[in-house]
Amino acid sequence: MQVQNKFNLETKIVGVIGHPVKHSYSPLMHNIAYEIAGLNYIYLPFDVPSNQLKDAMKGMAALGIKGFNVTLPLKEKILPMLKDVSVEASIIGAVNTVVNEDGILRGYNTDVAGVIESLNPVKEELAGSNVTIIGAGGASRSVIYALISTFKVGRINIVNRTEQTAESMKEYFSAKMFFDDFKAYALAPPDLVEVFRDSKLIVNTTTMGMTPDIDDSATTIKESFMKGQIVFDVVYNPVKTKLLKLAESQGARIITGLKMFIEQGARSYELFCGEKMPVEKVYKALESYLVS
Repeated sequence: MQVQNKFNLETKIVGVIGHPVKHSYSPLMHNIAYEIAGLNYIYLPFDVPSNQLKDAMKGMAALGIKGFNVTLPLKEKILPMLKDVSVEASIIGAVNTVVNEDGILRGYNTDVAGVIESLNPVKEELAGSNVTIIGAGGASRSVIYALISTFKVGRINIVNRTEQTAESMKEYFSAKMFFDDFKAYALAPPDLVEVFRDSKLIVNTTTMGMTPDIDDSATTIKESFMKGQIVFDVVYNPVKTKLLKLAESQGARIITGLKMFIEQGARSYELFCGEKMPVEKVYKALESYLVS
């Protein structure tokens, strides 16, 4: 879909900050949505290194930029610079959306909404079930928060290349959310087959498998997956990662990262504009772009 924004003195500016930001599809998604909805907004990427974050925020407030999304490596660094943050952002310890309300910058974490909307169709199946999270970075925080607060899962296995980081994540959420049924593992695929097979849900929260490294995967052992499982990958480019293809070949149901990406974007869009994003039309446009 060709996006053709028309600018004038009434055009409202929003965007995304991070370093780097050239990989982000948020400008494409939001500008498609604005064109579909007929809103006089434009969404721009701003490359902001960590050491310039404070100055960038002052500039955005002064210029009246309506709001911005936050990507790596700024999601955690931005927290102490905000006037206030939402409950979920405070617990997770990361912000991915900032709204400028008359010069007051308020932080939110819409990744949680993306996770919830992605998993809602299987909510009943997840209650009391064992789940495995691959990765212990920023994305895993939103997934763990949603699994505990909304889906009432049983045990959560955290698998990470560095087991100590997984242990730290376990301790963090045990203290923050009073949830103690965690286990931490090092990412050693041959040793994790039974852990994966014993999980109703497996979620990859790492960048493994993202373009251009499409042959990368947390595991290539097909016995890790089986019929009746649900496998969710937060990577959305490619839409169907190597991990998802392998899981699907073994009869598992898969959830792509494109769903989460658009749903978290829809919540940010709503915070920026005060109205609902045309999600289905945006999904079709982005899916067509990413698989072409």
